[in-house]
Amino acid sequence: MSHRFDKHYTRDEARELLPQIRKSLAALNRLREALQRYEKRLSGLTEQGNDVGGETVNNWIRALAAMQEILADFQRRQIFIKDLSRGLVDFPAIIGGREVFLCWEQDEDDVEFWHDLETGFGGREKLP
Repeated sequence: MSHRFDKHYTRDEARELLPQIRKSLAALNRLREALQRYEKRLSGLTEQGNDVGGETVNNWIRALAAMQEILADFQRRQIFIKDLSRGLVDFPAIIGGREVFLCWEQDEDDVEFWHDLETGFGGREKLP
């Protein structure tokens, strides 16, 4: 049987990554807010016909690069961010021989739910 993902997580493996994932999500949300601030500033500057401020551009590029680095780490681990503001994350897993997602939201203390690859958050079921 072929699987969509190369990497599958046990509940314990997913659980062990939670502290790191919490940190990464917090950093991503901070960077996203910073990007929005810089973009607002940049569009304000260009509307006024000013030369775009070098420092703002550099900060924007740095924030973007930092964000891409964190996202690349998630991608490498095959962990999927479904909703950044909610901190909703899916881990590929095998349950009863089926490929599914372990599903975790940042206000949850533990990995307690799973859902089919197709159903998403609405189809969450409690892990046995």
